[in-house]
Amino acid sequence: MAEQDICPHLDSVGEVTTEDLLHKSKGTCQSCGAGGPNLWACLQNECPYVGCGESFSDHSTLHAQAKKHNLTVNLTTFRVWCYVCEREVFLEHRPALVPVPAAPHHSKHLLFLLLFAGLTGMKNIGNSCYMNAALQALSNCPPLTQFFLDCSGLVRTDKKPALCKSYQKLISELWHKKRLSYVIPTSLSHGIKLVNPMFRGYAQQDTQEFLRCLMDQLHEELKEPLTECSMSGEGSDREERRDGDHSPSEDEFLSCDSGSSSDRGEGGGAGDGELLVQDACDEKERLKQRRVSGSPLRGGSQEMDEDADVDTAAEEEPDNEASMTQPQSTPCSPVRTLQELHPKLSSGPPRSSPLRCVGSVYPFKKAQLLLSTRKKKQSHYRSVISDIFDGSILSLVQCLTCDRVSTTVETFQDLSLPIPGKEDLAKLHSSIHQNLPVKTGVCPDTYGSQGWISYIMDSIRRFVVSCIPSWFWGPMVTLEDCLAAFFAADELKGDNMYSCERCKKLRNGVKYCKVLRLPEILCIHLKRFRHEVMYSFKISSHVSFPLEGLDMQPFLAKESPSQVTTYDLLSVICHHGTAGSGHYIAYCQNVINGQWYEFDDQYVTEVHETVVQNAEAYVLFYRKSSEESVRERQKVVALANMKEPSLLQFYISREWLNKFNTFAEPGPISNHTFLCQHGGIPPNKYHYIDDLVVIVPQNVWEYLYNSFGGGPAVNHLYMCAICQIEIEALAKRRKMEIDTFIKLNKEFQAEEAPTVILCISMQWFREWESFVKGKDNEPPGPIDNSKIGVMKGGHIQLKQGADYGQISEETWQYLLGIYGGGPEIAVRQTVAPAEPDSLHGERKIEAETRAL
Repeated sequence: MAEQDICPHLDSVGEVTTEDLLHKSKGTCQSCGAGGPNLWACLQNECPYVGCGESFSDHSTLHAQAKKHNLTVNLTTFRVWCYVCEREVFLEHRPALVPVPAAPHHSKHLLFLLLFAGLTGMKNIGNSCYMNAALQALSNCPPLTQFFLDCSGLVRTDKKPALCKSYQKLISELWHKKRLSYVIPTSLSHGIKLVNPMFRGYAQQDTQEFLRCLMDQLHEELKEPLTECSMSGEGSDREERRDGDHSPSEDEFLSCDSGSSSDRGEGGGAGDGELLVQDACDEKERLKQRRVSGSPLRGGSQEMDEDADVDTAAEEEPDNEASMTQPQSTPCSPVRTLQELHPKLSSGPPRSSPLRCVGSVYPFKKAQLLLSTRKKKQSHYRSVISDIFDGSILSLVQCLTCDRVSTTVETFQDLSLPIPGKEDLAKLHSSIHQNLPVKTGVCPDTYGSQGWISYIMDSIRRFVVSCIPSWFWGPMVTLEDCLAAFFAADELKGDNMYSCERCKKLRNGVKYCKVLRLPEILCIHLKRFRHEVMYSFKISSHVSFPLEGLDMQPFLAKESPSQVTTYDLLSVICHHGTAGSGHYIAYCQNVINGQWYEFDDQYVTEVHETVVQNAEAYVLFYRKSSEESVRERQKVVALANMKEPSLLQFYISREWLNKFNTFAEPGPISNHTFLCQHGGIPPNKYHYIDDLVVIVPQNVWEYLYNSFGGGPAVNHLYMCAICQIEIEALAKRRKMEIDTFIKLNKEFQAEEAPTVILCISMQWFREWESFVKGKDNEPPGPIDNSKIGVMKGGHIQLKQGADYGQISEETWQYLLGIYGGGPEIAVRQTVAPAEPDSLHGERKIEAETRAL
């Protein structure tokens, strides 16, 4: 802010607390008794006056003129006006991480703590209400917003379209000290359209699908590999197996329809547009790798997924295919989109070249085992998105014949809950008392034995019911009912039987699921939209939800490490309209003043909490509530304000300190975010180390370390010489490998008739290419051609439609010597060399023809 723009009358402002202003906003004018909104409070030191504005008798102005008091604040918008300067006054505010701003009283220059921040609307840029409502809901999640405001130096990425940068710019505008009327999220909208073509154009979309796509992309751009030290502290329950004889088919036994990203536990590694080898199926692979939805657990069906838990044991596992999913509900569009693409698209006609395996045959099963072993060694990643929104669910399946119990653990970012009807509620409540397995909803597969007539009659009944107001036919449904229906036991029988590894047959079973780890912010999606074969409709039943004190303890597994189980509501996204068209708005609680506001595109209006409670909720964001964490922050504030002289200064991770300020359970101190495995600063982070650390006094460090553990303690920052040597050696290795490959490939291209052409998996090649180009720090591991080969007649042949590239025998031997692996798959040239006798005969015939 320029020096001339600072109001010279700020020194007259007295000590005012947030609680004092909120109390005055609920009062009346002290001169005429007029009530709000738009009351004005005098900010003069020790002046308690509250007066009405121009909409009444303007006693606030009369008081200022009579008493010569200069500054006043609007108790509705919290904007400050100076009568002498005759203009609005903006206060500088940049909250420091230490001391933590959690004390109930503040100095006059931190008076308002951005009381009017976060109340900026977003302009609708063409059916973008679904995006605006989602962004406003995320903006009012303090852990995420404070990260982008206070840890802006950590928002670094070299991945396109750099959506995290666009989101950071948007957050800084929404929470700017100068409250803007509205902002236009053009940059973020353009970036999300580049990531996901589904959001291109001006058609209305589902806000839940937008949320999943946005958070997945933010995670992808901000993710960092977990070190061994941090993984040993936090553990990795992402792909945990707790049963020794766990079968692969049991991976699908997750009794939930929640958004999850399996790549958060695995390494990515997509190559750029310029490949060193022409990909035989590059267009096909790009289609398969394109992220359409944030949930690999959700199928392509757009129906509500009560039947999404069908056992996949009898289904054939695809070979190296990534199925493409579409959103399960599009409430604002009557047009049904393509549900899924065929997982085995072929980019061209089958090759007719004969295949052979050169040299010793590499054992096919050994290659597959090698791949599975390598997958277990892949890096795990974390980001601010996974830290805030990731939870885990423990799913148990019990065989009713042999009583074998298999368990799986899967990560979720949101819970998609069904809305139980009248009959479902009766079954649910009876099962709670009788402890019987029940699952709400009707599985379409059960109509197979009843015939199509029963299915059509039931569809007509549901359509008629959907047209009748919910108050006429349905009872009151609570959010706890939806959670109970979600976590209810499910019988696996009939077409949905369980494939038991011990029995080696399909058996009846029971499936349960519980929450193993609760996220810091719990995102709940109510499945209001249902799409049948002939029509779509919206479930408009009112679901009551608590503003405070949502208890997740009844749904928690016994093994759960989560100590805080109660949640308070942060924001709720509502949809007004039908399944064919409608409008999205969001209700959010401002973290500064505690008031609720309605965000309707560019219009922001204060509302009473009863308006929020009566809203037709679609997506809800809950935050962990803990009084203990508030007391911890107050203790740290007191220690920091003591300013005791200490001989040592300690460096602590800025990102962890942001967790301490905003999380109910921040976990152990994690200084490994800026340290390497040798205890120094990695060379690539040394030039911006000031953005990664905060200096704290010795008494603050000792209190935090004794309370939370973790570490390690850091008193001196230095660049790691070992890492520098490793980086230089890695750069030489990359240059040598890529130069050798280019040289051998040029020689291969110059050959007019190579006798043997070897095949290499493009999946492995893209990982290798990302490594040698510096996009991935980890080598790709052994060559794995098991996904492009098939065993026929005792020999390994190229699989039809496989995703592979062609290289020379010299290139294969070079890569094989470095990485090992296999199997070796070759393509023999089809044209055989002509024999000398036949060639002489052809020349004789040609000569005789010329003579004639």
